[in-house]
Amino acid sequence: MSLDTVQLSVESLQSMIALAIGFSVAGLCASGYQLATKKQPSFSLLNGGPYAAAIAAVPLLYFAAPFIIMRNTLAGRIVERRRFEFVMMATVLAGVWSLMSGTVVVMTLQALGLLQA
Repeated sequence: MSLDTVQLSVESLQSMIALAIGFSVAGLCASGYQLATKKQPSFSLLNGGPYAAAIAAVPLLYFAAPFIIMRNTLAGRIVERRRFEFVMMATVLAGVWSLMSGTVVVMTLQALGLLQA
């Protein structure tokens, strides 16, 4: 099989773009939060502080979750010597989450007329 005969369907290409956008938005949200607060975002934002602060953290965590999952997974692999299977499952989870959040971003951009299908 040569490289010339490999073709991607339109749906596969759209999914890969949504995946890339999801990871990009996750990194952007996490970096923006870190720039604004000088702290790394984490899922503990849901537990700390008043109820309103926890509710306000939900949109940030929704979009930044793939970045947080991968950061914690890679750090755990190095520090705690986690098994490969755990790292693989966390990577798949972060990828699926990124695909879904990227799809939400693409659909929002299309609804606003900023992106043509």
